[in-house]
Amino acid sequence: MTQALWQVSAVETASGIRERTFSCTEVMTSVVERIRKLNPALNAIVVDLTDRALAEAAAADRALAGGVEPGPLYGVPVTIKVNVDQEGFATTNGLPALANLIAPADAPLVRNLKAAGAIIVGRTNTPEVSMRATTVNPLHGRTFNPWHPEASPGGSSGGAGAAAAAGLGPIHHGNDIGGSLRFPAFANGVSTIKSTPGRVPAFNPSATVERGLVATLTSVQGAIARTVADVRLATRVMAAYDPRDPWWVPAPFDGAPLAKPIRVAVTRNPHGYPIHPGITALIDRAAGHLSDAGYDVVEAEPPTIMEPARGWFTVLLTEMKATLGPTVDEHGSADLRKIFGWYYELGEILDLDRFRIGLAERTRMIRAWSVFLDTHPLVLTPFLMRPTYPWNYDARGLNETKDLFDAAVYSYGINYLALPAGVVPIDLVDGLPAGVQLVGRRFREDTILDAMAAVEQRAGRLVERLWSQLA
Repeated sequence: MTQALWQVSAVETASGIRERTFSCTEVMTSVVERIRKLNPALNAIVVDLTDRALAEAAAADRALAGGVEPGPLYGVPVTIKVNVDQEGFATTNGLPALANLIAPADAPLVRNLKAAGAIIVGRTNTPEVSMRATTVNPLHGRTFNPWHPEASPGGSSGGAGAAAAAGLGPIHHGNDIGGSLRFPAFANGVSTIKSTPGRVPAFNPSATVERGLVATLTSVQGAIARTVADVRLATRVMAAYDPRDPWWVPAPFDGAPLAKPIRVAVTRNPHGYPIHPGITALIDRAAGHLSDAGYDVVEAEPPTIMEPARGWFTVLLTEMKATLGPTVDEHGSADLRKIFGWYYELGEILDLDRFRIGLAERTRMIRAWSVFLDTHPLVLTPFLMRPTYPWNYDARGLNETKDLFDAAVYSYGINYLALPAGVVPIDLVDGLPAGVQLVGRRFREDTILDAMAAVEQRAGRLVERLWSQLA
């Protein structure tokens, strides 16, 4: 193989290990060398488990030689975000106050990854309470975008996104309540899918209280990777049953085949935002790629995204103020408290009656999108309607925070609708990575991933340009 093993996809890595083309130790050594070379400057992985991972890889080789049946991710290096429990390690969520909150057991997705044979090589960075569109905190420091030192790596799974782009392993866990998988994928030129809530089981054994209802209905666990095939494999593995999440849904990962050609609705509606022409051009290119792949691409306007976006900024924000607000006030940095103040100013905190009505209206919004998706199984949208932003953009002022949220209505609005959505990179805009979003029916991540793969096949992998710069 002429390709360095750190460059090899998770799908190819697992296959190569099964076929004895290379060993778990050889793969892990290549990835560890890459981490030790680049991570000190990037600070994407903030808990270094490379020594432990090398030992586990050697043990995995011995087990394989002894006849163990390898799982679908056997020997594949992965990372876990520091806001999810990994037994024996601190679930810090970017807060100094949680530096010693040691997880008593693995979260479901961690258990599922390990059961599939994956080896955890490190834990990745997140902003404080995982609620910013960039990645910096007083405990672990700032994560750098590998494309440019002043660009944001996105948030809140910015450590995962930067690690994926830089080649620090093929699969990186993250989560998403308003765009925290998709912002880093967009900003770093990699791929992800925000699955349907209930697809991947979620639970932190270290938690002392349950999450709020609206957070449960809008947040998901997932993976960021360099290829769509790796996103598919990681999501499928993470989605295995765990009894600790009563919201988990036993939906088949591969749904019934849809009638061909599959119709894709294309929207470029900026809803009053001055969308960057480079983003519009990416939508056009992605539409052309899908048409070339045999999809029925049509100009059709879905139900408005502005109403669910406003729902996120009222109903969910009201719950967040009650649940996260005290933690932010007591333990957050000055920057975090300032930014949360701007969130409250941009949104609206509801009384009980308006909260109840707003939550009920969410059903109507989901119904309208479900009806549209019945005849248009996929919707191609902008993700962020502006280029990737500076790393501290949201801390600069109310106007900058507002600009980010105005540009991202197709991100958090989709969370409020509980629909699956993927981001796939296309090209650079103003010299930084950018991509598009594909939205699909509930529990039809497979159709989204198929379309993302068709785009990727034609657009190419953006990270290969980055690797030539970092080599």
